Amino acid sequence: MQDYIEVKSNGKIIAKKGTNPRSPYNHQKDAMAKLSLVDKEESFSTLVVLPTGGGKTYTASTWLLKNAIDKKKKILWIAHRQMLLDQAAESFQRFAYAEAMPHISEFTYRIVSGSSNHDRSIDISPRDNILILSKDSIGRNLSVLDNWLKGENEVYCVIDEAHHATAKTYRKIINYVQERVPNMKLLGLTATPFRTAKEEEGLLSKIFKDGVDESGNVVKGDLGITYQIGLKELINARILSTPIFECKYTEEDYGANLGLDALEHIQRLDVLPEELATEIASSAARNKLIVDTYVNKAKEYGQTIVFAVNINHAIALNKLFGKAGVKSDYIVSDIRDATTGVSISREDNERKLQQYRDGKLQVLINVNILTEGVDLPQTKTVFLARPTVSKILMTQMVGRALRGTAAGGTAKAYIVSFVDQWNENIAWCNPASLFHGENDFEDNEVERTKRQISMIAISKIEEFASMLDDSIDTSALEKVPFEQRFPIGMYAFTYLDGMDISYQVMVYDSTKESYEQLMESLPELFSSYGLEDEEYLSNEMLEELEEQCRSTYFCGNMVPPYEKRDIINILKYYAQKEEAPVFYTFDDIDTGRLDPSVIAKHIYDEDMGEKRRNEYLNNLWESNDDNLLRLFFGRKIYFLKQVQLELMKISHPDVFEEEHNVVFGKRNFEDMALCEIGKVAPEVEKELRDNAFERARNSKGLYECAACKMTSHNRIPFQIDHIIPLNKGGKTIPENLQVLCRKCNASKSDKVMDI
Repeated sequence: MQDYIEVKSNGKIIAKKGTNPRSPYNHQKDAMAKLSLVDKEESFSTLVVLPTGGGKTYTASTWLLKNAIDKKKKILWIAHRQMLLDQAAESFQRFAYAEAMPHISEFTYRIVSGSSNHDRSIDISPRDNILILSKDSIGRNLSVLDNWLKGENEVYCVIDEAHHATAKTYRKIINYVQERVPNMKLLGLTATPFRTAKEEEGLLSKIFKDGVDESGNVVKGDLGITYQIGLKELINARILSTPIFECKYTEEDYGANLGLDALEHIQRLDVLPEELATEIASSAARNKLIVDTYVNKAKEYGQTIVFAVNINHAIALNKLFGKAGVKSDYIVSDIRDATTGVSISREDNERKLQQYRDGKLQVLINVNILTEGVDLPQTKTVFLARPTVSKILMTQMVGRALRGTAAGGTAKAYIVSFVDQWNENIAWCNPASLFHGENDFEDNEVERTKRQISMIAISKIEEFASMLDDSIDTSALEKVPFEQRFPIGMYAFTYLDGMDISYQVMVYDSTKESYEQLMESLPELFSSYGLEDEEYLSNEMLEELEEQCRSTYFCGNMVPPYEKRDIINILKYYAQKEEAPVFYTFDDIDTGRLDPSVIAKHIYDEDMGEKRRNEYLNNLWESNDDNLLRLFFGRKIYFLKQVQLELMKISHPDVFEEEHNVVFGKRNFEDMALCEIGKVAPEVEKELRDNAFERARNSKGLYECAACKMTSHNRIPFQIDHIIPLNKGGKTIPENLQVLCRKCNASKSDKVMDI
């Protein structure tokens, strides 16, 4: 059992006597040995790639204690989240043994961030040996580093979660230190940097240039990786367990009426409004589902950690587990909860943790305690009963079950998500996305397919639910063959927006070309708006850019309908990375196994009666190979609804024939702006825009502004003037649509508004 360490904002660390009781695994020894090779260079910039659960912080801090701190070299450790900063400080404190630092007896550290628990940048002292900084706090005030760097010939700079190092603020910090220190040694730590695909390397290869090859030679001038190991290798070595993902759909709706402030708190701070947290915690049906899920597979799940929303949630779940005959208890980070008056001492938490370690508790309910120092290797399952937008927090939660048998853990790790229906503007983190494309793990076709289907399924919840809601008109969607409603691939990416956001954009046959065109035009889009140097875009600017992208590339009927939030997330990503996200296909998924139209045709051809049909569908739902149907549809009622819909298409095809009975009220197209036409007749809007752009091509085939004659090879810098009614001046619709560059259209619009 590891000792508890309180992380303060700054302090002096005294070297502990004796040897470090935690022995590194072989892959960590190899990583340290390779780092020692590249460290022989006067300066370097390199990556160490260890998968989720591989011990990046432990490996780096242990190596730096011996190779930097013991030699009185300063360390600049930069991350973007308070949790990562505290974790780094704790690791240096925990593993500061005399064997690693034979030449010094003590050193100092300081944590700087915007948190009230940490110091400010003005507190930095030249005497600090380690600075652990949030990238935004220091990025806004780089000059405070001048005295700390003054006179230093060699400084170690660590970038945690280094796949974010391509963001503009990180690059600014790196360049600032490089200009002031003759020899900067830059070390990036990451689990999923770029998945080594050539098209993804981009700016990252310009930052990390030095690596070590298999022969132990330092290689310069390419994407620099000193050490890399795959998740699959650590699973095969039994250091990590194999993650198995399960989704349970709660049927609960939350966040429909959230205001902008609440959305901001969730998206940027991962903080649920108190009223909303209380609503989730007090949901009897949701809590019953959580407990029943465990009870139904208690033997398979084994010892389980449940991550709860708040202390009220923990108390409610603990009571239900007890009634179900499950030995459980809860631990919380708050010493005293102001709402409930419940007082929990650190000793109480430690006692309960020990009971869990001793096997006296089957379930441990956790509220905000995720420190690395808490060692619970026997955990086989985690229940994610609280949503999070943070990839870091999700990694911490999932990591509690990833200890393999060689590390005193288990062979399999069950990751069970309880998925609610939420306000569409919140980008909740999907645990399966943590492992998507992580090194060579995905050569297991079955597990790769399951993870991909899991990600697709969460994106389809809203669509399936809408088809059960009589108040929503889904007739257009229902006409579309199911195979066209299944994505062909996705753009998967991570960016920073207060939190580390992990996002997936599903791409369909109807949108593939549009997305390809958008990705190609992103540099010109940002250039035309003068945003090349902007890392964080205002909401107003994002709205304007999104509308420009929609009207340029996403007109017409799209199945499923156009998703505004997808474009906004892509824009946020590009603003930071200056590169487009990468596309991953779903070619390996056999959609026929999930297609309700195939099932419906079999039912129809066999002329099944109601009783036989119900038995057949029940058997499919319960015994489908690998449970892919349940994984995809989540709720049985969604599955039955889709089969019923496909049966209607077969037996009553006339119901789904195209109808041309769109009513526009008393208005004609000639009186409507293009954006208004798009709401009622998207194909008409698309035709009008396409025709206008075709007429705007000059003799060289370039698009040309009607006012200033600026040209471009793509449409993105242009807008179509549709401020005035389309029949202005008695012209026909196509003739009245002018293609103008953004600058000219903006100035013309100002004048038109005065009419």
